[in-house]
Amino acid sequence: MELAYIPSPSRGVLYLGPVPLRGYAFCIIIGVFVAVWLGNKRWVARGGQAGTVADIAVWAVPFGLIGGRLYHVITDYELYFSEGRDWVDAFKIWEGGLGIWGAIALGAVGAWIGCRRRGIPLPAYADAVAPGIALAQAIGRWGNWFNQELYGKRTDLPWAVEITSSTDGRLPGTYHPTFLYESLWCVGVAVLVIWADRRFKLGHGRAFALYVASYCAGRFWIEYMRVDEAHHILGLRLNNWTALFVFILAVIYIVLSARKRPGREEVVEPGVSDGDGGDNAAAVDLDKDNDGNSKSAEPSGEADAKEEKDADAASDSVVEKKAEKAETAEKS
Repeated sequence: MELAYIPSPSRGVLYLGPVPLRGYAFCIIIGVFVAVWLGNKRWVARGGQAGTVADIAVWAVPFGLIGGRLYHVITDYELYFSEGRDWVDAFKIWEGGLGIWGAIALGAVGAWIGCRRRGIPLPAYADAVAPGIALAQAIGRWGNWFNQELYGKRTDLPWAVEITSSTDGRLPGTYHPTFLYESLWCVGVAVLVIWADRRFKLGHGRAFALYVASYCAGRFWIEYMRVDEAHHILGLRLNNWTALFVFILAVIYIVLSARKRPGREEVVEPGVSDGDGGDNAAAVDLDKDNDGNSKSAEPSGEADAKEEKDADAASDSVVEKKAEKAETAEKS
């Protein structure tokens, strides 16, 4: 008998009249908002303009959702196209099923389009949003809790998750909450990337590559614990091989990028820093004389009037002196 466990919700959707409110969708939406919020703060700190991250996210998020769904449907096609299945279910994204590999890959394409339209280097943008993406994953994983999915082997540990549903071959009982393990791991990844970025001044995509590598390291052992159906290659689940392959690519990128382009970008959003600095410099120069002392700039109209007045005064002085000389000569 289990003394303690994490209870699963009796259902993953509530109805507000005819409108369904799905826990899975709410977790995804909240995760996106957190990612954009944190990404914006980091982008501004790097010298970018507030609002740029959200503008590019308008491209990245839809592409990411489509990519995540495509990866899931392609790698688990039997859930939608085998005998007795309805292929229309492949479009029901709210019922769960997003592959992070496809989401990141196609989301990067959307981000590239948005960055290109703004003249922004994609690696700089990726570095800014990397920790936010990890936190978005941490929040999104709780959508699997609402759907009673992504759990591991049976266990009687106090933090086991209780599965009550028997649909799609589920067996009620208590299992390892792999969704929780991955959620906590993603929080740790976000903290790691933020710390390393501050400590080593990561740039040119290396903060994003660190996020990818550290996530893959955790996903490998978490994936190994899962018991849901999956394709296997040489005894390992497909996602284990994917995590291993992507991890190696990310580490190689970090090493080569550090050698080729060390340091961090000085300008992440062209025109923002230069424009602000130029205006301020011009304003300061107007308030200084040639010796560098502060002065008040006079309007051009007042300066012209002053010069004209001085010229008239000088002319009158000359005329008066000539008159005095003539008068003295006449008396003599």
